[in-house]
Amino acid sequence: MKRLLLLLLLLLALPAFAVEPSEQLKDPQQEKRAREISRQLRCVVCQNESIDSSNADIARDLRLAVRERIRAGDDDEAVIAWVRQRYGDFVLLQPPLNASTAPLWFGPPGLLLIAIIALALRARRVRPAEPAPLTPEEARRLAALERDL
Repeated sequence: MKRLLLLLLLLLALPAFAVEPSEQLKDPQQEKRAREISRQLRCVVCQNESIDSSNADIARDLRLAVRERIRAGDDDEAVIAWVRQRYGDFVLLQPPLNASTAPLWFGPPGLLLIAIIALALRARRVRPAEPAPLTPEEARRLAALERDL
């Protein structure tokens, strides 16, 4: 059981192995900043991972570039701006809200809202009509059947 738990913990920690020791900065504060920035940037190959957790070559190159900018004295905003200038807002895992990124922010909730409205309208149309009242003949036959029971 302990081995299984250890294996599970190791599997959960796999993304942490993407940053190789040779990439790391000697200054722990600078390395911490580099890791925080790298967690905000999308791997342009993987697209669903940050460059901090991606093993793609381009992610490695971006991690090295981020560390180079930090070593050069850039603050966090300047480093992110430098990467955005080259790759656009797409490289941000949480892109800003503007005209070009509005579909990213409002597309999924909008589609969900449209689907809910469509389902509600469909359910309203499919609802069976109220049955017509019994005719006097049908009422008499029903009463006779109930007596026979």
